[in-house]
Amino acid sequence: MPRRTSRTLLDRLTTPGRLSGFLKSASVCVLVAGLLSPLAQTTATAAASNDYCGGQCSDILPPGENGNATLAQILLNQSFGTQPDHAEDQLGPYANLAKGYPTLTNSTINTFFNDASFGVASDQVASTLNPAGRSDVTIVRDKKTGVPHITGTTRYGTEFGAGYAAAQDRLWLMDVFRHVGRGQLTAFAGGDPANQGLEQQFWRNAPYTEAELQAQIDNAVANAGTRGQTALADANAYIAGINAYIDASDSARNFPGEYVLTGHKDSVTNAGTIDHFKITDLVALASVIGALFGSGGGGEVNNALSLLAAQQRYGVTKGTEVWESFRERNDPEAVLTVHNGERFPYATKPATPQGEALPDAGSVTTEPLVYDPTGTGADQSASEASATATANALSSARRGMSNALVVSGKYTAGGHPVAVFGPQTGYFAPQLLMLQEIQGPGISARGASFAGLSMYVELGRGQDYAWSATTSGQDIIDSYAVELCQDDYHYLYHGTCTAMEKIEQKNSWAPTTADGTAAGSYTMRVWKTKYGPVEYRATVGGKKVAYTTLRSSYMHEADSIIGFQMLNDPDYVKSPQTFQSAVQHINYTFNWFYADSAHTAYYNSGDNPVRASGVDAEFPVWAQAAYDWRNWNPTTNTADYTAASAHPNSIDQDYYISWNNKQALDYSTASWGDGSVHRGNLLEDRVKKLVAAGGVTRASLVKAMADASLTDLRAEDVLPDLLKVVNSSTVTDSTAAAAVSKLQAWVTAGGKRTETSAGSKTYADADAIRILDAWWPLLVQAEFSPGLGSDLYTAFTRNLAIDESPSAAHGPTGAHAGSSFQFGWWSYVDKDIRAVLGETVQGPLANKYCGGGSLSACRDTLISTLKTASGKTAAQVYPGDDLCSAGDQWCADSIVQRTLGGIKHYNISWQNRPTFQQVVEFTSHR
Repeated sequence: MPRRTSRTLLDRLTTPGRLSGFLKSASVCVLVAGLLSPLAQTTATAAASNDYCGGQCSDILPPGENGNATLAQILLNQSFGTQPDHAEDQLGPYANLAKGYPTLTNSTINTFFNDASFGVASDQVASTLNPAGRSDVTIVRDKKTGVPHITGTTRYGTEFGAGYAAAQDRLWLMDVFRHVGRGQLTAFAGGDPANQGLEQQFWRNAPYTEAELQAQIDNAVANAGTRGQTALADANAYIAGINAYIDASDSARNFPGEYVLTGHKDSVTNAGTIDHFKITDLVALASVIGALFGSGGGGEVNNALSLLAAQQRYGVTKGTEVWESFRERNDPEAVLTVHNGERFPYATKPATPQGEALPDAGSVTTEPLVYDPTGTGADQSASEASATATANALSSARRGMSNALVVSGKYTAGGHPVAVFGPQTGYFAPQLLMLQEIQGPGISARGASFAGLSMYVELGRGQDYAWSATTSGQDIIDSYAVELCQDDYHYLYHGTCTAMEKIEQKNSWAPTTADGTAAGSYTMRVWKTKYGPVEYRATVGGKKVAYTTLRSSYMHEADSIIGFQMLNDPDYVKSPQTFQSAVQHINYTFNWFYADSAHTAYYNSGDNPVRASGVDAEFPVWAQAAYDWRNWNPTTNTADYTAASAHPNSIDQDYYISWNNKQALDYSTASWGDGSVHRGNLLEDRVKKLVAAGGVTRASLVKAMADASLTDLRAEDVLPDLLKVVNSSTVTDSTAAAAVSKLQAWVTAGGKRTETSAGSKTYADADAIRILDAWWPLLVQAEFSPGLGSDLYTAFTRNLAIDESPSAAHGPTGAHAGSSFQFGWWSYVDKDIRAVLGETVQGPLANKYCGGGSLSACRDTLISTLKTASGKTAAQVYPGDDLCSAGDQWCADSIVQRTLGGIKHYNISWQNRPTFQQVVEFTSHR
C-alpha cells in the first residue's frame, strides 16, 4: 500500500482545492485586496549589548522567523505560492549546506547560517516597535531574517516584549499547542484523525485538571525562593504581552488567518474571539514539550512481554541471557559522550531483582482511552485509538533527537573552544521553536525557545558563553502493578482499598473551511492512582492488577523554569561550574553542553529517582511501600533523586559528541539500541579524527557535522562486514554480483545519500541506495527470525524497530522528518555478523543467528535476500505518498516542513541534522 504522510492540524490547507470552491484565483485577488491592511512601521537604530563572540557566533532555524499569516497571506500562499515576509528565508541557506559544505570556510559560514551577534546594525534595522505603547521595551527586527531583538529597561517590560514578539511570530501555533496540552485540539482545530491522535497521545501522558496545572505553578514558585517569585512575575508579564498582541491584532484585523478558517473569527464582521492566554496555559504547553523531548523511560510492560517470550523460547536462564544481550543496557562497545573512563552507575541490573510483577502470559490488555465516540469520532475504534495513544505516550523511543559537537580550545586553530550543536525538533510550518534576542535587567541572551515558552532563551548564547542540549533518555518513568480490590476501579494502596480518580475530557467538532471532517465527538477517560495513570490491565500470579505509569517530572512541568532563568542571567552563568549548577535545576532528561572562550562542559539533567534496593527499572514492580521510590510523597510526587555528582558530567574533556547515544559507562538509558553501531559513531569517528590532527576550526567542525548528516549509518558501519561475508567466496550469481558491485562502489564513495548536484533531485549511487533500503528489512528478518522464532522476533521488534531510514514513516511526525538512524537493529546485525566472521566482539549476543553461526549458511542467507532486494523496483521500495510519486527516491527521503498552520513550503533534500543549530567560538570572556 502507498505510504501516507502524517497529516496534522491544517495539513488540509496545503492544496488550494481544499479551500471552498469559490476561492478561485480572480476572486482570491478581490478578497485579498479587501483584507490587506499592513501596519505602518518606523526605522530606528538598535544598540548592541556586550558581545564577546567577535562575530563568530552563528545560528539557523528553518523555515523562517515569521510563523503568523493573515487570511489574505494564507490565500495568496495557497493560490500562488507567495510567502509572507521572513516565513521562508532561512530554509534555502539551511538546505544549501548539503551540497555547499565541502568547500566551507570560516568566512563563508554565514552563507548557510545567520550572524548571531547581539544587536542590529543601524543600516539593518527593518522596524522598531514599542509594544502597546510601552516606553520600557523596544522590539527591533532586522532586515535579513526578521528576528525580534527585545530590549527592556525594566524586567517587566522586557518580558512583556518577549510575550508580544512571541505572539507576533507564533500566536496560532501557541494556541494550537495549549489545546494539545489540555487534550482539546479537536474542539479547537477540527476532528481530523491526525488531530484526534495528537490530543490522545499527549493527554494520556499528562491528564491534568485546571487545579493541577495551577498547583504546579504554586509549588514551583514556593520551592524556588526569590527566583521563583521572579519567574512568576516574568511569566505574568510575558502573558500580558501575548494578550496585548491578541487585542491589537484583533482590533487591526491582522490576526492569524487560521482563526477564520477554523471558524473562530468571521472575516467580514470580525465576530468571534481569540481567547486570552492564562498562566496555566504555559504549564499545558510545557507538558507537551517535556513529553516530546525530555521524558526518558517507560516501556516496562513491553519489556516484560519480550522477556517472557524469550523465556518461553529458551527457558528462564537462557531466555534471560538472550533478552539481556539484545537489551544492551551497558554495552562495552557503545559510543560514549563522557569517554574518559569515568563511571556513573544508574538503573543498572540488580544482582537479585526484588518486587517484579511480570504479567501472566496473554493477560495484558490496553486500558481504553476513548469512550462514547459518535460521528467521525467513531471512525477509529476506541481500542485502536487507546492502543496507539498508549504506545506513543509510553515508548521512550522517538522522544526527541539532537546532536552536539564540542571541541576543547587545546585542539582548535584559534585556541578557543568550538561548538556546533542544536536540537532536532522536527520540521514544521511554523516551526515549534522561534529565534529571539532578549536584553534586559538580569537577562542577556539570543537563541531559540519553544513558542509560548519564550520568556527566556532556552537554547542559545549569552554574552560570553553558549549552550545547547540533546535528548538523553535516561529512565525517569516506572511502571507499577497496583493490585485491584472491590472492582476494577479500586486498588490497594499500602494495604487500604482506595478508589481510582476518574479524569475526563469531552470533545466535539464540526466541519470548517480548514478541516472538512464531519461532525463527531468522543470522551477521553483516564483512571488515575497515586502511582500515576492506568495504562494496562493484566493478571500477575492470577491476581487482577492495573499497570500504572509514574514519571518523576509528572506534576512538575513548571519546575525547569528556574534553570532556564539562570541560563539567561549573565550574573549567574560565568563559568562551566555555574553553567552546570544552572542546568541542575532542569528536571527534564537532557544532555547539556557549554562553551565559552576557554572552557567546555557537559551535564546530564533530570530528576533521577532513587529506587528501592533490588528494583530493576526495566520491568514493572508491585505497588507496595517496599518498592516505592525512596521517600516518595504521592501527594506532591516528590522523592529522593540521585545527587548531581552521580549524573554524567564533565569539564574540559578533549571533545564531546552526542547524538542521543549512551552518556557514560554504567549509565543505563531507557531506549534500546545503545550498542556497537549507533548514529553517534558518525560524529565520534569524524570529531576524533579532527582532534587527533589538531587545528580544528568552526568550518571544519561544521563540515564534520554536515558529512555525518548525509551518511547512511548502515552503509558506513554495517555494510562493509555484510559484504565481507558475501565475498568470503566468489559470487557467481550475476544478479547478486551486480548488486555487490554497486554496494561496494557506494561504500567506497562514502555511503552518502546525496544529490548528483545541487537541485538535481536525483541521488548519486541511487541503485545502491535502493538495494540497501530493500535489503535491510529482508536480511534482518532472515538473519534473526529463524533462531529467535517468530514470537520472540516480533516481541523484540516492538521494543526496537528494525530500521529508521530517511524514507521510512517513522518518528513523531511520520515520513519526511529528517531525523534518521536513531533506532534500529544495526548493532545486532553488526555484532552477529562479526561473530560469524570469527572476529572479537565485546558484549556479544547470546547466540550466533545468521545461518545458525555457519559462515557459509549465513552467506547463503545474505545472497538470497540480496537477490530478492535487487529485484525490487524503485516503485516497490518507495511506494509514494501524498507528496511523492511512486519510485521517486529523492522525494521519499526529502524533508517537509509539516504544516501546523495555513502556510506551506517546498520540500528540501534530506539532511540528518539539528533543526535549530548554532556554530560558536567565543574570542574573549568578561
